[in-house]
Amino acid sequence: MSKHKEMNIHDKREDEQSSSSFAELADVLDVDLKSGADVTSAENLLKEINEANLKAQENWDKFMRTQAEMENLRKRAERDIANAHRYALEKFVAELPPILDSMEQGMEAAAATESGEGTEGAAGAPISAMREGIEMTYKMLLKAIEKFGVVQLNPLDQVYDPHQHEAMAAVPAPNVAPNTVIQVIQKGYSLHGRLIRPARVIVSKAED
Repeated sequence: MSKHKEMNIHDKREDEQSSSSFAELADVLDVDLKSGADVTSAENLLKEINEANLKAQENWDKFMRTQAEMENLRKRAERDIANAHRYALEKFVAELPPILDSMEQGMEAAAATESGEGTEGAAGAPISAMREGIEMTYKMLLKAIEKFGVVQLNPLDQVYDPHQHEAMAAVPAPNVAPNTVIQVIQKGYSLHGRLIRPARVIVSKAED
């Protein structure tokens, strides 16, 4: 069948559908199709009905889009509120690492003094007791902040992660895979997965 014939058939079907709708409307309104005035009135009414349908569909589409936007806003607000609660302690947590660093240094100094003087002498016993006291306080503090989502990063022997670690140096290390953390200079900390301070480390590199 030629394209011209197909178009004629399509136009004919549309005319038939329009005539059918018009005839149905005329029957509902009880108008005389032979009367020019009634036909014009019915045509105008049909046109208004079609326009009203288009307007109603347009308003429905706007309503659905507005509903979707409101739902997105609600979800975003819920996420913002959840994050506000989740990270409310971030500034406080940022002040903790230096305190923990000082406690670690105190334990290391006490251990070095204790080792040099011995634990049997008069000086050794107080040093040992001081070290144990600092150690206990340190562990209690770590356990307390862990309850609030704070995690200490101590990546010794782990693969270097630039997102969580800060490499201070790279040195050759026999029998160690390249990019492995071989020394932790300063431990790092995160709050609910958000980095507060990276761990400062020394990593291995391939031997020349």
